[in-house]
This record gives sequence, C-alpha cells and structure tokens, in this order.
Amino acid sequence: MTIKVAIAGASGYAGGEILRLLLNHPAYLAGELEIGALTASSTVGSTLGELMPHLPQLADRVIEDTTPEVLSGHDVVFLGLPHGFSAEIALQLGHDVTVIDCAADFRLQNAADWERYYGSEHQGTWPYGIPEMPGHREQLKGAKRIAVPGCFPTGATLALLPAVQAGLIEPNVSVVSITGVSGAGKKANVAMLGAETMGSLKAYNVAGKHRHTPEIAQNLAEVTAEKVTVSFTPVLAPLPRGILTTATAPLKGEVTAEQARKVYEDFYAQETFVHVLAPGVQPQTQSVVGSNMCHVQVEVDADSGKLLLTSVIDNLTKGTAGAAIQCMNLSLGYAESAGLPQAGVAP
Repeated sequence: MTIKVAIAGASGYAGGEILRLLLNHPAYLAGELEIGALTASSTVGSTLGELMPHLPQLADRVIEDTTPEVLSGHDVVFLGLPHGFSAEIALQLGHDVTVIDCAADFRLQNAADWERYYGSEHQGTWPYGIPEMPGHREQLKGAKRIAVPGCFPTGATLALLPAVQAGLIEPNVSVVSITGVSGAGKKANVAMLGAETMGSLKAYNVAGKHRHTPEIAQNLAEVTAEKVTVSFTPVLAPLPRGILTTATAPLKGEVTAEQARKVYEDFYAQETFVHVLAPGVQPQTQSVVGSNMCHVQVEVDADSGKLLLTSVIDNLTKGTAGAAIQCMNLSLGYAESAGLPQAGVAP
C-alpha cells in the first residue's frame, strides 16, 4: 500500500522543510510514500520551482488552494497553517486520515490558557508531539490526530525535563531563547527585514506575553506534582535558523555536577535525537543546522545555587518539520528515525 501525503501551507518555511525531509524518507525512495497535494493561500498557481528552487525534484508541482476537497483522499495531511486555522480544516477530514498540525491549535490542555494567549475559542487537545517526553511515544503510536510542539517549547522542554523529573531543581525556571528569523514565518514583515535584523539583537514578547510560555509550563508540569512557574524571554538574532536556549533554576539542596550529568545521561540514553554533550562543551546552533537533533549541556553553578541548562535545535527541523515527520513515523509504524538526519551541516 502506498501512503499518500498532502501538505497544507506547503510554500511556507515549515512546509518546505517537511518536503525536504520527505524527499529523503526511505518510504518515499522505495515508492511506498507519495507526495500528493501541495496547498497554500497567497501562492496558489505558482510552481514549487519558482518558490523553492532547493527542491528540484518537485519543481513542476503547482500550489493548489487549501480546501478540504483538495486535501481529502490522502492518508496523511500536514497542516502548516497560521494559528487558529487548523481546526476548521481538520474537522472536515475523515477520522481515517492522520492529521499532523504544526500550528498551536491543539497543543494546550487548558482552555483558559488558549483563550488568553490566542484570543479565540479552544478547539481541544491532541496527542502532543515530543516523543522524548515520558509516555508521549506511546500516545503517538497509531495516533490519527497529532499536535506538533512549538519550537521554543521543544528546546526548553528537552533542556529542563530531566532536572524537573528528578527533583534536582525548584520548578521555578527562567528561560531565555535566542532564535533565528525563520521562526517568524515567511509572511512580509518590516521587523524581519534584513536591514532591521542584521547586526542587532532584540527581546520581544517578554514578561510572560509569549504564547509558548504556557506550553513550556504544561510540559514540565507533567513530570512533577509541584507548581511550575516559567519566566520566558525570547530574543531575535540575525541568523536564518536555530534556537539557543539557556535555562536556570534553583537547586534543591546539594547537587554535584557529576550527579546532574548522570541524571541527563540516563534520561536520554535511549534517545536518538537528544545528545548530551561532553563536559565543558557548549551547544552551538551551527552544529544542528538541518538535523533533527537537540544538543544539551548541564552544569551546576555552585556559587549561585542554580542549575544551568543549555540546548540548541534547528527551529525548522527538530523544532517543527522534523518533529512532524518523527510523529508521522510513529503514527504509521515506520522506524521513528526514518528520513531524519542526525548529522548537522558544518561549517
């Protein structure tokens, strides 16, 4: 049986990255997976060759309108749409279709959090697509509806989760994430122009305003009975891809660097896509560009009594499209790592 896949929002950054990964998926290369409809809104009628010359295998494909009629008849539909648009489409697709949503529509469990941060009615919660979180891999296997996590929560969650679960820290965490401009999407935006971003750093949506704040807190709360608080500050940096996250939290009692490292090494020992770096080696975004990896470092700041966690991901791969493919693999019964690179592009 050939699996037929559609991508809504195919001309955006997330959609293009999903396509890049699918083109190297072993099921596609074996003729067992077919790339079907590619849809969008403002680019309808354009060819992929015009929009994404880095995907020559699909250069002649024409972007269609995003409608349930075009997307129906596929086995898997990836939704790379703006927040708030996925629910309407998903409700019109059959329950036999695997729908993988890269927007935020179904990530949050608390309706009040959704309404506060997104300003519309909550449409429900789907299985959440960080397989490395305890219990989530089992939820994702065979799932027909999947919510892909946000890019910031991916880096922050993978950095903090082992420490919170092991009780190394008070779950009162401060997170600063430095991100490339592709995280803002492909839409025209004066603030994202090269002249506005080159040679400059800028914090934005600070003091609890960023929409990913409740998502980070929700993830950490799954592994502790204590109340979780998150102070999250995103910073825009002049690079196309990548997120560097630093997170700090007060230690609970005396914790040595060796003890903290063992917690992380044990937690991630069986995880293909999380790499705990050697002592003294700091994560850097250039190491994970184009890969589905998260690199993590853990250190004890004895003088301040805090644990310092650092992580890096490619926001378009592990942060979005790679996570979506990882979830598809689990849903369909492929090897979880199929089509997902561990090696980054360097220099």
